[in-house]
Amino acid sequence: MGASALVPGGRRVDLHAHTLFSDGLLTPEALVARAIDRRLAALAVTDHDTVEALPRARLAAGTALELVPGIEMSTSLEGAELHILGFYVNPEHAALRDRLERFQQERRDRAQSIIERLRELGAAVDLETVMELAGPGVVGRPHVAEAMVRAGLVADFDDAFVRYLGNQAPAYVPRPAFSAGEAIALIHAADGVSVLAHPGPQMPDSVIERLRASGLRGIEVWHPQHGNATVRRYRALAERLGMLETGGSDFHAEHRGADLGDLPVPVTVLDPLKQAAGVTG
Repeated sequence: MGASALVPGGRRVDLHAHTLFSDGLLTPEALVARAIDRRLAALAVTDHDTVEALPRARLAAGTALELVPGIEMSTSLEGAELHILGFYVNPEHAALRDRLERFQQERRDRAQSIIERLRELGAAVDLETVMELAGPGVVGRPHVAEAMVRAGLVADFDDAFVRYLGNQAPAYVPRPAFSAGEAIALIHAADGVSVLAHPGPQMPDSVIERLRASGLRGIEVWHPQHGNATVRRYRALAERLGMLETGGSDFHAEHRGADLGDLPVPVTVLDPLKQAAGVTG
């Protein structure tokens, strides 16, 4: 695919993308190559609860693409699931690495519990198959869904979530609690900048104001879930609260949601983010 696939509007950045180290399908090298092909000014690799892709992505980017090291952390606030992005985190930070190792074990335990529930529901899949689908990445519900599709238990990925794996479905198993405040503090301890991922059109301003009081630095304004009215709302909120604006495609694979660079995230968001992180150049 060439850069002609980009929506017109000048050079862009994409600050939300995943590799096969979480629930994306591309290697770090292939993801970077796609970003270069689509002529992005910068790309953030933000895998779920892991930083393992970052060294390979940075090497692949070289001088052809500005690579923003990132992570997307799974958290909760009063029982609601929230994702917190961390930009310019130090992937070697000891406390961050320790917490991510715990996340990996928690995810494996959760996958086992989901599989046990599926067996009770007459929709058995094999743990080894799920782990094989996860590959080098952290295991999650998307890998269970893919195993179900391959076993002919569901029609497709969406069907798996609607009937079995979604938050209100019978095989759902909640994650162990990890508060948004803890994630924000950990990101900052690892020299990163915290940003609320895809708040969506329904999130009350009061929740973001509470997170801001806990140290949250920014809002993901541009996201495939956000229509024009939601983008305007969060831009105004970010200005009112003195917060950073970021955005991205939340890219996982071609033909699965938005593609890299599809959203009009301007290159101008990058400098304030780098300043907040103390990054030069």
